[in-house]
Amino acid sequence: MGTTILSFEDRVVIETLHHEKHSLQYIADYLGFSKTTIFNEVHRLAGEYHAVKAQTDHEVKLSHRGRKTILTTNLKRLIEEKIKIQKWSIEQVAHVVRITYKTIYNWIDQGLLDINVTDLPDHGIHRKRSKETRGSFSHGRSIEDCPAEISDHNTSGHFEADTVLSGKRKGQAVATFVERKSRLTIVKRLNGRDSISIILELANQLGDNLKTLTVDYGKEFANYNLIEEQTGVPLYFTHAYSPHERGSNENRNRVLRRFIPKGQPIDEITDDELIQINWYLNSRPLTT
Repeated sequence: MGTTILSFEDRVVIETLHHEKHSLQYIADYLGFSKTTIFNEVHRLAGEYHAVKAQTDHEVKLSHRGRKTILTTNLKRLIEEKIKIQKWSIEQVAHVVRITYKTIYNWIDQGLLDINVTDLPDHGIHRKRSKETRGSFSHGRSIEDCPAEISDHNTSGHFEADTVLSGKRKGQAVATFVERKSRLTIVKRLNGRDSISIILELANQLGDNLKTLTVDYGKEFANYNLIEEQTGVPLYFTHAYSPHERGSNENRNRVLRRFIPKGQPIDEITDDELIQINWYLNSRPLTT
């Protein structure tokens, strides 16, 4: 019983013995196949088993193996643009085009898509987050004291904020703001690493639509008292090394790094490019 491939002659024998009311085990032993193989064959088609019909069904299904890929030129172009230009994940693309994400991975492995591992989020590898080295402080209002409406994501106006730097070299940075309910993302350029002026500008633009800010204990938020005094917006601080407490912001920062990799001076990003990045971030599906 080293094979499960039935020939037409085997099917004729199955039809004959089955018609004579022999058991499936008897037929299996007679032909040298497993009982499971005979059972599946007898139930290949609905109704009475016929060798000719079964053979035809087998040949039709066999002809479908290795059929042409569904990857059309337009679909290929769309997938490559979303992943390479707009920095979508494979899972997001798969959701939008209604195919399994494994299919896209297979196309990449087969060389059917002009996509490299460097085009994927984190180059396809999830890395452990390094510890903060920019300096911190330990005052302010804890996230433990925030109202329940902030954490349940059902009320709009509550933002998470952070700064993204060029790297170890001194230079410009950007501030990222993510609204917890809608995931609206705003990326603004910082002149230096002082976030106060940008938060004041954001508060002026959003007005009552900015109700709270949740941030970490990075040094750029050390003047939180001044921010709260001038904007009337309370700041809540997450626990040390707890990025999950600003999950939406952390997720968007990871995506932002695909447009501005670590080490690339933010000074080199033009205002038009920054506007385009904002558009990309807010036009992405929220599945991933």
